[in-house]
Amino acid sequence: MLSLTDIILYICISSFTKYFIMITNKAKLLSLLLIFLFAVNCSSQHQKKQDQKQDNTSRILINRKATAAGRFYTSNPVELRSTLKKLFADAIPKKTNNVVAIISPHAGYAFSGEVAASAYNQIDKEKNYENIFIIASSHCTSFYGASIYSLGNYETPLGDVSVNIPLAIKLKQENDVFTYNTEAHKNEHSLENQLPLLQYIMETKFHIIPIVIGSQSADVSEKIAEALKPYFNENNLFIISSDFSHYPKYEDANVVDKNTADAICRNSPDYLIETLRKNEEHNIRNLATSLCGWTSVLSLLYMTSDNPDVEIIPVQYKNSGDVAIGDKDKVVGYYSIVVTKKNKDEGLETGFFLNNNEKIKLLEIARETITTYLLDKKTPFVAENELSDNLLLHCGAFVTLNKDHRLRGCIGRFTADIALYKVIQEMSIAAATQDRRFPNVSTKEIEMLEIEISVLTPLKKIESIDEIEMGKHGIYIKKGYASGTFLPQVATETGWSKEEFLGHCARDKAGLGWDGWREADIYIYEAVVFSEHEFSEGK
Repeated sequence: MLSLTDIILYICISSFTKYFIMITNKAKLLSLLLIFLFAVNCSSQHQKKQDQKQDNTSRILINRKATAAGRFYTSNPVELRSTLKKLFADAIPKKTNNVVAIISPHAGYAFSGEVAASAYNQIDKEKNYENIFIIASSHCTSFYGASIYSLGNYETPLGDVSVNIPLAIKLKQENDVFTYNTEAHKNEHSLENQLPLLQYIMETKFHIIPIVIGSQSADVSEKIAEALKPYFNENNLFIISSDFSHYPKYEDANVVDKNTADAICRNSPDYLIETLRKNEEHNIRNLATSLCGWTSVLSLLYMTSDNPDVEIIPVQYKNSGDVAIGDKDKVVGYYSIVVTKKNKDEGLETGFFLNNNEKIKLLEIARETITTYLLDKKTPFVAENELSDNLLLHCGAFVTLNKDHRLRGCIGRFTADIALYKVIQEMSIAAATQDRRFPNVSTKEIEMLEIEISVLTPLKKIESIDEIEMGKHGIYIKKGYASGTFLPQVATETGWSKEEFLGHCARDKAGLGWDGWREADIYIYEAVVFSEHEFSEGK
């Protein structure tokens, strides 16, 4: 396309040409034209070089207009503020600290606004964030990578939302996965719908980086995460825009959406991908997708999965069938989920204690859960009002199954985002049916199993292996996306030296090789360990 300079010079050439035809001969005219054409070419090349060096801050801003206003939320500023006031009043109040990312729905405010407000209630509204990255998956077009808007600001009925244009340009210049695609931002509601919520809650000035993903590819999500990971820290906030299940009936949505949310809280990209695949394989009637913004959520998990200092916590769930105007036959699911980061000075928790009655109760819950699930494919109900406060605390835990004094299955989670008894239920089912090292436990084996439970304290990163106390500390080794762990009792059971403990974990669990721990991050944790054997008859 011709630049403004090219057009002006072209007009000049045409005018001068007509004039000189009348006053000079062809030779003189040809000479003059060559001079002008040479000037045009030089000027055009010079302008292109200047444009490459110039950033958009020196150009006229082209704001992105509010296209979702009047469709997904009211375009009247007064009505919009009134709507937001009610949504935030009805939402879950702040219950978490150090939030570095949220997952928020993007449907019409009448349907998902309360759940979205619950997510926004968790952020620090008085904090001066350096940048707020908003990541959404395109509903309108498909293209490679992700598009970052850098032509101007975003507009809403509540005013302009400032875009950090220099950083947006920098990200595009330094990463091939980022580009600018006009269609990606033109009518995309999933990003815009987050902005009035952000404008309403924040009490400080802020800049956004608006990103719309155009690819349906895990590889692209991983590249996006790699580019943005340097900015994933306490100084910035990440907002991930995504609804959950689309169009199953009400009851199916509740099940599918919980499976998906649990997978996200596992903080494993691979586990999320596998869960989405399993959801699809179940052939649930009318289920079009179980996570419409899966590429955006996956990008987040690629940034968090190698960081044991983060916790992913669900805040609220509803679907469109929960509102008065909703239809329970075909619904859309909405979850608010937050990612929090532990303070650097947080160490191991001390003083956590379970009495024998609490240990026995957890073992009973584990056995009843395994039995009920293997026989009926259901998780048994547990009355929380009959449980002690300790069993309602948010703790990570492992469930180990032994048969004939040999390991039959062991799976656990570090994330402390739900009550301990619920973790035991989930990990009991997982140990019996999801440990890939073994076939699923059969109903005939239930009575042969011996159950062991390890309740975990938070992870603490160490600088020297001298901090590891054998038999007291479990280890968690992490390098990139590779990780592995050994519970504290492994050291006692095997009689390994400290270097053998580390070497086996690095090689056999993390796949890093025998000496891989030397270049990896090492974390320690403690565990309250108990088994059915301790409370069997004769003990």
